Amino acid sequence: MSGQVPSRMLRLEIPIESDDDLETLRGALLAARATELSEIQRRAGRLSYGYGSESARETMTDEVDLHQRRRSMLDRVLTVLDAAPKEE
Repeated sequence: MSGQVPSRMLRLEIPIESDDDLETLRGALLAARATELSEIQRRAGRLSYGYGSESARETMTDEVDLHQRRRSMLDRVLTVLDAAPKEE
């Protein structure tokens, strides 16, 4: 990515019928986050062992960066979700 892009806010409204729905959503996001972490570790391991050609390693580096960015975004969503008010 070249240069800094100004920060933006994205607002999502998701209908939640119960705390169970909220926990189910949180679980789905945690599962996605775990998948991204697994991919980061797998690709980073391959890189550290020197697998593949030079161009393949460059691609793996780009993929690691993409998975790290996805994981970071999931962390942000989880942080906001955890701050959401619960039913009383």
